[in-house]
Amino acid sequence: MDHRIVNPWTWQDARMFVQGREVTGEGRVLYCAGIVSVDDNGQPLHEGDVRAQAMQAFDNLETLLGAAGYTLADVVRLNTYVTDIDDYFANARPAVHERLAAAGTRFTATLLGVSRLALPQFLIEIEATAAA
Repeated sequence: MDHRIVNPWTWQDARMFVQGREVTGEGRVLYCAGIVSVDDNGQPLHEGDVRAQAMQAFDNLETLLGAAGYTLADVVRLNTYVTDIDDYFANARPAVHERLAAAGTRFTATLLGVSRLALPQFLIEIEATAAA
């Protein structure tokens, strides 16, 4: 499977995402449902702490990816839903970017502010697509 980054501009590089990522050839694709901050039994964790919820959501995403034979580096699309964009930027985004940079992933991205998620305790939900 071949991957090609398509960036007709450079401004997005500072925001750590790409405009397009083409995947061609034979390979596998995993479409992940929304991932939130829950324990192994589905109980919400880290109420009121967007950074801790983001890190737990990424822990859960990496568990799912690993179970399917992927890594965080294979993520080609990442949608992030947050209930407070300012809180996310101030408290979670730096840790999220550090984690993604350490994994070496180059992904397309969308960040959306929403009025609430499936449970009122959730402050962030991530949705990923991985290709290998």
